[in-house]
Amino acid sequence: MGLAYKKVNIKCGIECHKQIEGKKLFCNCPTIIRDDNPSFNVTRYIRTSAGESGRYDVAALYEAKKGKHFVYQGYNDTTCLVELDEKPPQEINHHALEIALQVCLLLNCKINKVVQVMRKIVIDGSNTSGFQRTMLIGKDGYINVNNKKIGIQGVCLEEEASQIIERTEEYDVYNLSRLGIPLIEIATSPDINSPEECKIVAEKIGMILNSIEGIKRGLGSIRQDINISVNDNPRIEIKGFQELKSIPKVIENEIERQLKLLKKKQKIKSEVRKANPDGMTEFLRPMPGSARMYPETDINLIELKDTLIKSIKLPELIAEKVEKLVETHKISSDYAREIIERKIGFEKFLKYKLDPQFIAKVLVETPKEIKSRFNVSEHITDEDFREIFSLVESKKITKEAVPDVLSEKLIEGKIDLNKFKPVKESDIEKEIKEIIKKNKGASLNALMGIVMEKFRGKIDGKKVAELIKKLQ
Repeated sequence: MGLAYKKVNIKCGIECHKQIEGKKLFCNCPTIIRDDNPSFNVTRYIRTSAGESGRYDVAALYEAKKGKHFVYQGYNDTTCLVELDEKPPQEINHHALEIALQVCLLLNCKINKVVQVMRKIVIDGSNTSGFQRTMLIGKDGYINVNNKKIGIQGVCLEEEASQIIERTEEYDVYNLSRLGIPLIEIATSPDINSPEECKIVAEKIGMILNSIEGIKRGLGSIRQDINISVNDNPRIEIKGFQELKSIPKVIENEIERQLKLLKKKQKIKSEVRKANPDGMTEFLRPMPGSARMYPETDINLIELKDTLIKSIKLPELIAEKVEKLVETHKISSDYAREIIERKIGFEKFLKYKLDPQFIAKVLVETPKEIKSRFNVSEHITDEDFREIFSLVESKKITKEAVPDVLSEKLIEGKIDLNKFKPVKESDIEKEIKEIIKKNKGASLNALMGIVMEKFRGKIDGKKVAELIKKLQ
């Protein structure tokens, strides 16, 4: 879009939400999100109530006017009366609390000595009680991104909402298996000044969260909301980001939308909008305010003693592990990151006298290539990799043959080495002479392609390049 972001005074902040594994926040039900047939259905109507200030929240009133009823799907073995709001919450999940404290410390936050659980009014049906339990654990933190300090306004620990199954004008259907999963919420200050910087900040926060043992991974376990304003106008909150790569495009389009409104002398109203797959946004509901918060009366104040905070052990960050792996073994940072994030046992294969970069490439790229080329998705075991590395080390197969050899092992259950026996250098040299003669003026890459296609998997690419240079 080419906007001069400084001229229009872009202010942007991120709210990042990440689920925690184990047990739910206020009961002992597991954090398993189910999609099979439920054991029972419960139908409810939800009404709004006044917040601590005695006023009704505008966003809650907006939802109440829809007059919908809600159907909740539950399971006899993985959901309980707490999710149905038929029983008071149990004592807070201490494992989740300790993870929240790790997050606060990694984000340089000041930790509250006493935590008050609050009720946040939510009557879109996603919470059976009509509110979400949330608590502020730490505040006034920061992270450094490209030599710039990005403030962290707060870190909250709260309940995840139910999962939407179906929406109609008359009713919504929710699945209770997600309700109550511990959720970390991180809110940055509006210190971000461009769409690309917003993506980088989100990546940094995601990396920190993924470094902590016990935090959920995978699609659906993380959500980002973006708050954005231009020229000191009211902020707009955008929900619905799943993929980081979509953040810059959506922000650029939203900035352009707001600037067009200002050019037409129209006021920008503070509201919540939804990010659509095409990168545009649409109105979702009015912006909620402080009127929706009031204290939780079923849970005592939580004291965070200094002894507890000092006992919290911090993990080594993924970025630090990646840097160490790159520096120690001279492999690419992309491979190192995948090895760390996917917990691939890279170092146990270094006993083979092979280039560490090659070992990393096989562990990271070969399973993807096999799935793409041969549609083979069977699990590749450590023993499979050991056999392959041993064959390459003993020169019984070439490095180029690895995907074909490994796929044969997975499909046939054994390897016919006669198919992949390396070609003698003298035979290769003779063939290269003929190929050069028939393709006069062809580039090195073109000749390489012809030779490698003819002797697929039976010759070493590096050796072929050397011979072509010598014979050209």
